Amino acid sequence: MPTSRSRSRRVALPLAAAVLLVPVATACTSSGSSGGSGGDQRLKVAMAFPPAQAMSPYGDDAVTLSRLAVVEGLTRLDRDGEAKPALAASWKRDGERAWEFTVREDAVFQDGTKLDAAAVARSLTAAQKASPKPRVLSDTTLTATAEGADTVRITTKEADPLLPQRLANPSLSVLSAAAYKGTGVNPAGHATGPFTLAEVNGAVSATLERNDAYWGDRAKAPGVDVRFVADGTARANALRTKDVDVAEYVPISQASLLGDGLVHAFPSARTNGLSLNTERGVFADPAMRAAAREAIDSKALVDGVYEGRADTARGLLGPGVPWAADLRTAPTGRAKAAAPAEVKKTQEIVLATYTNRPELPEVATVVQQQLEKRGFTVKQVVRDYAQMEADALAGKYDAFIQARNTLLDTADPVSYLASDFTCDGSFNITQLCATPVDTAVDKAAALADTDARHRAEMTAEAAILGSDALVPLVHERFVQGYDDTRVRGVALDPMERTLITADTHVG
Repeated sequence: MPTSRSRSRRVALPLAAAVLLVPVATACTSSGSSGGSGGDQRLKVAMAFPPAQAMSPYGDDAVTLSRLAVVEGLTRLDRDGEAKPALAASWKRDGERAWEFTVREDAVFQDGTKLDAAAVARSLTAAQKASPKPRVLSDTTLTATAEGADTVRITTKEADPLLPQRLANPSLSVLSAAAYKGTGVNPAGHATGPFTLAEVNGAVSATLERNDAYWGDRAKAPGVDVRFVADGTARANALRTKDVDVAEYVPISQASLLGDGLVHAFPSARTNGLSLNTERGVFADPAMRAAAREAIDSKALVDGVYEGRADTARGLLGPGVPWAADLRTAPTGRAKAAAPAEVKKTQEIVLATYTNRPELPEVATVVQQQLEKRGFTVKQVVRDYAQMEADALAGKYDAFIQARNTLLDTADPVSYLASDFTCDGSFNITQLCATPVDTAVDKAAALADTDARHRAEMTAEAAILGSDALVPLVHERFVQGYDDTRVRGVALDPMERTLITADTHVG
């Protein structure tokens, strides 16, 4: 692909070994037992995504560990995405590039060793040196040093007002020294969360035990038995037959069959969008991108594909980002859409999406019909995401439909805006490189005041939408499955970082 600018590309982590069995020290865990009643019953959970990197904290497996309440970082996030104390009891900023975090005194690792500043510095340094680097560190460089037993000083290469939020990312979890022995990083038995990862059976199952030495409230369930079930229908069936207590990401097609007592839909920070290649092909012409945008009927997607369990597109940031609606401004700099007669003269476009999210292939079919009604000639490509990411990032598709969590890395959309839409963005599928967008994103990233940053982010959103590089399709609602008459304490988190908590139990 010819290009006039270079971008750093996100590199996929290697696949896990087929089977990983990890013994855990028993001093800090309770073995639990199957059966029982109330809070004494083990949880049975069906997860959608099996481990892909041997439970490494530096890839997507870190989110799985976080959703299962195994790992923790210095901070956690509240419902508004603000940083709150976790393994750090408090923190303060010291100048533009430095922060000091005070480590809580009552936490120990699941292997019995004590949490201290040195352990925090070691974990953050290991993450910074990891190859490939965790995505949350793709736009920053940090240096962590212990100053005494309970103070960690963290400096960044550039001013980073979002550092406290960044440190809540699961890839920056704090682990004991034993986690770093040998090759790779092993979180099993070496984290601080309310549950200890006791065993992982490849891509099939995992066993968690209660961490009785947890610094916070003791987990109500004695353990969690996890099955990794990629097929959404199979997860729904397991929930229906009570083979599992909790099933994550129930497909829309199964939700109405299960009924409202077993499915719980809530706004997410995930926007499904149509990324248009701004650098080559038909959609290098802004008028053609505008024509594609005018062709899209979001309500038809919500009503048809999502059966009403999604929200119509409002912008890059949907209802899962609660402050966005009040600050949204009209798109700026939009081109006039090409007439249908001009559209019909264009060459065939390749529209791609992936099978990992069951609704997306159906979305692609409806979008193809909408584009063809406008005059475009469309060819579909649908495969597993792992087979498509490199080509999508290289700009080999004219249009690409993806479901994107806009708060994934720092719980603030500035990192999403920078990675997906700036000239040097590491996840820029649209290939967009526009000075107004870069300027607006840079301004937002430099602001420490939350309200001011949010207003600047919406200015950046208006510039991105004005380019028509991405056409928002729908805002997803997460559909988690559990019987609300018997399962308590399941976390419905728009940012996807929590699911099972210390409070989750059957009874």
